[in-house]
Amino acid sequence: MNDLQLDPRGPRFGAFFQLAFSVAALLVGANTGGIAIMAVLLVLFIPGAIVGPQATVQSWVFKTFVRPRLAPPTETESFRPPRFAQQMGLTFSILAVACGLLGLDLGFYVFTGFVTFASFLNGVFNLCLGCEIYLLVKRLTTRAA
Repeated sequence: MNDLQLDPRGPRFGAFFQLAFSVAALLVGANTGGIAIMAVLLVLFIPGAIVGPQATVQSWVFKTFVRPRLAPPTETESFRPPRFAQQMGLTFSILAVACGLLGLDLGFYVFTGFVTFASFLNGVFNLCLGCEIYLLVKRLTTRAA
């Protein structure tokens, strides 16, 4: 089976979108505004969690406006680890929104903080926590030939 390959700069660019939304939600707080911002982020994670990061709005922006101005990538990566990272982002966003709606302010801040921290590491340092967790689980569950 042929594995879809991505320009790794695309998911990193997308992490800045996620970072902007999650920081805004933290600044607005665990009220209707912060919950709404995290709900928008939750929606932005859905296509990436189901199909892969290549299906997100962030990816479209990258492919349309940023990628044409860059040199070709020197390497590509499988869509699978970034898709898993999107699934983790979706999960934490759902938990943040749920906590916010239930009046559990601490939970809202903790789960939004997780999204913020992971997005920051990916965007600024090119360290995708979800991708690393995916690869670790893959190593632990795959038998050696």
